[in-house]
Amino acid sequence: MALIDPVLLKPRLGHLAGRFDVDALDECDSTSSELMRRADRGAPAGTVIVADRQSAGRGRRGRTWLSSPEASLTFSLLWRFPGPASRLSGLSLAVGLGLAQALEGLGVAGVRLKWPNDVLIQSADGVAKLAGILIELASDRRGTQAIIGIGLNLAAPSGDFPLPVTGINRACSSPPDRHAVLAAILGNLAGILEKFTVEGFFCLKSEWQCFHAWQGQMVQILADGAAPQIGRCLGVDDDGALLLESASGIERIHSGDVSLRPAGAANA
Repeated sequence: MALIDPVLLKPRLGHLAGRFDVDALDECDSTSSELMRRADRGAPAGTVIVADRQSAGRGRRGRTWLSSPEASLTFSLLWRFPGPASRLSGLSLAVGLGLAQALEGLGVAGVRLKWPNDVLIQSADGVAKLAGILIELASDRRGTQAIIGIGLNLAAPSGDFPLPVTGINRACSSPPDRHAVLAAILGNLAGILEKFTVEGFFCLKSEWQCFHAWQGQMVQILADGAAPQIGRCLGVDDDGALLLESASGIERIHSGDVSLRPAGAANA
């Protein structure tokens, strides 16, 4: 039996239980791939696939997302928006905000956001990655569907990683049950996505920047085959582009195919 039981999840969702159709699997190739197949067959918005194991979990920039059943929560949510994908600038940041607010509400300390789609924990030891977000869009005459994939560490994974990683258990005095975690995230995302649909990222920008790990600090932007760009991070603009102030002026960074680091950090 999968570690998430939809019967136990439903009362934790409260009045939002009818908004979500949650299917918990022992294993699949990828929750996002499985959800995409179901979306192609007409699955409604609010469909959620959560899996204990993924044989081909995906992360940003083609990376593999590694997870273990007891130590992680991996799921994908289907949401549909009116209009073309070009209207969804800043969606990954909006999802990150919903995730950060949910975790903070559960008592997780030091939650921070890293542009464009990572959730970090800040502590006396520095920052470490807690969760990642991967959004895949597809448009047709009805609008745009978003497959929102989230991987969250409930416990810090073991192994060698290019950057520090952590888990909820290290940032929370009384770690919540995984059903409470999933319910809190889905509940927050419902409100965030409704607001985003009507007003776009603009209405969420100031809240996102309150969680921003390097707001106003010196950072470096790393891209494959290019020299690092160094400047002061001014946050993001109304459509979610990163604002970098350097000697040559203020540059808007749109591409998610770059890495953001504090100035002076190792370029791993």
